[in-house]
Amino acid sequence: MLAPSRKDLGRLEAASRLKAWTRGRFSLAADTTILVSEIESAQAGFPAVSTVVAFWSAERRHYHWRIFKPLEQVAEDDLPPAWYKPALEVDAGVQCSCC
Repeated sequence: MLAPSRKDLGRLEAASRLKAWTRGRFSLAADTTILVSEIESAQAGFPAVSTVVAFWSAERRHYHWRIFKPLEQVAEDDLPPAWYKPALEVDAGVQCSCC
C-alpha cells in the first residue's frame, strides 16, 4: 500500500480546518454534513480554481458559498459572517453545478 503524498495530506488538513471553521462559525451540530470541494472554472472573469463549501441543516435546508481561492489558501477570515447565513440558503429545487 502506498502512503499518501504530502500534497494529499495538506489538502486533507485544509479541508478539515475549513469544515471545523464552518461548523464553529454557523454553530452547526456535530452530525451536520459539510462538503468542501475545490473546483476549476473556465469561465471568463473567474479564478482558475476556487473552493465551494456546502452544508445541510437538520431541517434539510441547503446552504453554500464559493471562496475564490484554492482550498489550501483559504483562511478563516474568508468565511462569511454568521449573520449572513440566511443569504447562503439555496432555494428548494435549484440545481447548481458546484454541489
